[in-house]
Amino acid sequence: MKICGIQLNVVLKQAEHNYANAKAWIRKAAEAGADVAVLPEMWSVGFLTVELEDYMADVEGQKTRAFLSKIAKEFHINIVGGSVVVKKGTEYFNTSYIANREGDIIAEYDKTHLFSLAGEGKRYSAGDKLVTFQLDGVDCGIIICYEVRFPEWCRKQALAGSKILFVPAEWPLERVAHWRILNQARAIENQMFMVSVNGCGEVAPDKYNAGNSMIIDPLGEVLADAGELPQEMMILSDIDLSDVENARNKMTLFQDRRVDIY
Repeated sequence: MKICGIQLNVVLKQAEHNYANAKAWIRKAAEAGADVAVLPEMWSVGFLTVELEDYMADVEGQKTRAFLSKIAKEFHINIVGGSVVVKKGTEYFNTSYIANREGDIIAEYDKTHLFSLAGEGKRYSAGDKLVTFQLDGVDCGIIICYEVRFPEWCRKQALAGSKILFVPAEWPLERVAHWRILNQARAIENQMFMVSVNGCGEVAPDKYNAGNSMIIDPLGEVLADAGELPQEMMILSDIDLSDVENARNKMTLFQDRRVDIY
């Protein structure tokens, strides 16, 4: 399976620009032969909390669902749609949609752990469900950004059968070391692939997203790495799903767990 992470420089509050830009990059991913294209967190209007205005939210996800469905079918590519601001009823959610090659929206995930440091929980409601899905027959899961700091949530994904965990993010440059360490640690301890796709560029005066999008194998080896280049780009890697079972058969972490005492 060929995975493409699309590292975007999201322009705050400029939805039309960001939708058009995402489409252009997904087209490039399809032309590069990718089976799956992955967008970052909050790619439609940027990561906004107190500055979020009602008009910026996608009501019931209608626009994003239609957008992803159309281009997934047009380019015949699976899309892990990062996340966008969605208004459901009177509440706002940080929501990801996943589209398969036929353009079907096969999964929807609301971020469950909200980033208190940035006041996310004051503006958004939290999801309450683990979400897994299949892309081309491969069991996959998704978390969003801050959630990589919660090893128990990632472990539940592994226990649910996920072989690939997608992590769309808008992670700041000031904590880039944590980003890299945490994603590699989650890959190693769960013996699964991590596809961690971040934003890049300046998001406020002297505030930058970290870039450093990565595709990591079940042993923690980085297969593709955007590094610290503060620019839009794609990272690509062919992954061998047998690496998951090989890692788990060689080092039997899951069999050696002591679920009787924790």
